[in-house]
Amino acid sequence: MSKLPSWKEMASGGIIPKGGTSHEKDVSGWRTYRPVHDMQKCIHCLRCWIMCPESAILTKDGKHAGIDFAHCKGCGICAQQCPKKVQAYTMKLESEFKKG
Repeated sequence: MSKLPSWKEMASGGIIPKGGTSHEKDVSGWRTYRPVHDMQKCIHCLRCWIMCPESAILTKDGKHAGIDFAHCKGCGICAQQCPKKVQAYTMKLESEFKKG
């Protein structure tokens, strides 16, 4: 039986030089659903902005200003976090927005 190398003898592998985020890539192609925001219903509580894992909710002067769709993965957390009495978000199939 041959002796396995120790960890010091093994070749380096799987080096990750830095953490990555979706802000370095356009991840819009990952979406199945797209959040549609109704500014008329929005109360600007910014729960969506706080909870968005990709920082795709845009704000200006402390108010919701839009969605950065290049960085939105369509997870729906924004819609889940919107107060039930407000429901400023609906999730629609991404295919409804594709140009044919």
